[in-house]
Parts: sequence; C-alpha cells; structure tokens
Amino acid sequence: MKKLALVIVLVSLISCGKDPDLIVKGHVKGLKKGTVYLEKEKDSAIIIVDSVSLNGVSEFELQSDLESPEAFYLRLDKNNSKENNTRIVFFADKGVTEINTSLKNFVTDAQITGSTQQKLYEDFLKVITRYNEKNLDLIKENFDAKKANDSAKIEASTKAMNNLTKSRYLYVVNFAVNNKDSEVAPYLALTEVYDAQIKWLDTINNALTPKVKASKYGKALDGYLAIRKAE
Repeated sequence: MKKLALVIVLVSLISCGKDPDLIVKGHVKGLKKGTVYLEKEKDSAIIIVDSVSLNGVSEFELQSDLESPEAFYLRLDKNNSKENNTRIVFFADKGVTEINTSLKNFVTDAQITGSTQQKLYEDFLKVITRYNEKNLDLIKENFDAKKANDSAKIEASTKAMNNLTKSRYLYVVNFAVNNKDSEVAPYLALTEVYDAQIKWLDTINNALTPKVKASKYGKALDGYLAIRKAE
C-alpha cells in the first residue's frame, strides 16, 4: 500500500509539472495598466483560456493546452478606458508564439511570430484585406447612387458587388485547396465561406490531408457539412 501511495504521489507531481503546450508571450508598447486575455472559441462561444493583469509593466506571458493547431484571440482590456476591447486573431501551434504590439494600435501594429499556420494565415489576410476594402468602396458607391436616385449607377454597383463576392469566395476556396495540408484550410472554410454553396465546401473538405481532417477544424468542417446536407 505504501508503494502504491508513493507511485500515486509521483504521478501527481509529474502531471503538475507538465509544460504547457502553448506559450504566448510578448510586449504591448505604451501599456501601463490593463489585463491581457488569451481566448479561443468553444461550442460557438469565446472563452477565456488564460489572463494576466499588468500594472507598470508591458510584458506578458500566457499559456494553454493545445491538441492541434488552432486560432486564438489576444484581447486587451484597458483599465479606466471607454474604448471597446480589442482582439488580435492568430493561429498557434505547440511551442512559443510571440506577439509584440502597441497600446495605440493594438491590432494593426501586431507583429506575430510562431507557427507556420500563422505565416500562412497572414499571407491569406494580405489578399482578403484588399477584397474587403474594395467591397467597402462599392458599398459607398451603391449608397451614393441610391441617395442620388441614379438607377444606372445602382445597377452597376450592385453587379460589381455580386461579382466581387463571387471572386472573393473563389479565392478563399482556391487558397484552402492549395493549402490542404494546413489546418488553416478548414478554418477558412468555416469562418470565411461557411454560407457558400455546398459543392465549394465539399471541394475543400475532400482535398484535406488525413492529418488535417483529424484536426479540430477538419472535424468541425466535416460535421458542419453533414448538417448542411441534411437541411
């Protein structure tokens, strides 16, 4: 019995000393006081994984368990501020992810180093941002045309928006298929083109490698498609 008790104690100590799968550390230039949260999505809700309150320092370190590469949020809650909380979206794998940014431009100044998935996600964002900016321009054109009651411009801007939407969807699908060996692919299917035609989502799902299919987002995409097909 004594030997059994000793084994149980040793196992408990080893478990408690387990290194975290993911460490997120960095620096927020100009931050004097606030709370930094590490968050992720679970069951369609955003949950807090870890947090640290900062007072007089701007460096932080957060931790999380991680079964497969996953998207996380880094959120800053600035004390005594009327501004909305701000979130940085990033893709993490096991190991260390470093995020350095500023208080003034928390999201746009973020420099992220870590996983190969994050680098790929950044490549995607560079292009999709241009699509989003163009869409905003077309929305403004359409609004101005309606305000001026200009039917020709209304029709032209509406057609341009529809064409841009189709082009954007095709870009996302092609990007996901071309990167079928990355967990970013099913993530984009679920977040960027979830309302696309089933055949486009099927194209992404069928292209995924076995490793990615077995990941969190690979399983989620498969389940989501099953629901869509049953409707």
